[in-house]
Amino acid sequence: MSTPCHIIIEGNPAIIYASRNGIPDKVLPRMNRFLATFWQEREVAGENRYTPECLLAQLVVRFGFEICEDDYSNLRVGLTYDPTVEYLYWVSLDQKVSVWVPQPEYRDNPHLGLKGCRQLEERSAFEPLIKT
Repeated sequence: MSTPCHIIIEGNPAIIYASRNGIPDKVLPRMNRFLATFWQEREVAGENRYTPECLLAQLVVRFGFEICEDDYSNLRVGLTYDPTVEYLYWVSLDQKVSVWVPQPEYRDNPHLGLKGCRQLEERSAFEPLIKT
């Protein structure tokens, strides 16, 4: 199924784009497992520098491996929003992931980013689903 998505990390201007497998039921379980490990490793190491940069790199390498299913042709990193995405995942530095759905304004002007989207839900790697 072709469901493109973006993954956006607070504090990092780079935007991850995946051209398929972007539905929340596929992304969130994997992402939450990955993020729980990421935050725990950072805490154990006492590391808090370059978190947005490290998070982006590890999402591309570790999480990207899972969602790409050995075909990396559908994964890229850039600085612009794609008007065709179905979901946008915002990863905040307070360890939460929020899911956003593009609205017509986003489709017309994807440079709006999350301002042109409606928040669908928010999850923490350590908490149950939080509906908004």
